[in-house]
Amino acid sequence: MESIEEKWELVSHALKNRFGKSADLKAALFVIGLREWGQKKTKITKEEKLDLMNLAACKILTDEGYFVVEHLDADGWPVWKQAKALPPMDAKQQEVFIKEHIYHYFVTERLL
Repeated sequence: MESIEEKWELVSHALKNRFGKSADLKAALFVIGLREWGQKKTKITKEEKLDLMNLAACKILTDEGYFVVEHLDADGWPVWKQAKALPPMDAKQQEVFIKEHIYHYFVTERLL
């Protein structure tokens, strides 16, 4: 079984191949958010960037039932509802948790 470091290296490599530079956790979430949003827009505000990272975080946690889409707002953005509590974690555990879910998203979406 691959370690989280090996899994994250695969994700990082895929992002570097696609965008030409290394990507950290925030960048990976931003890319997932853009992909899920599906809009082609050249200018994205700082607020929209944060919204996209939130969209990605909720999206990658849906498979395990942590979040569900309640409805779409007037602008077409999903409004998420937390369906179950996240496990208690320290900062390092949170990072590993998110990286695992990003990796799972990349595998599921056949991006690796």
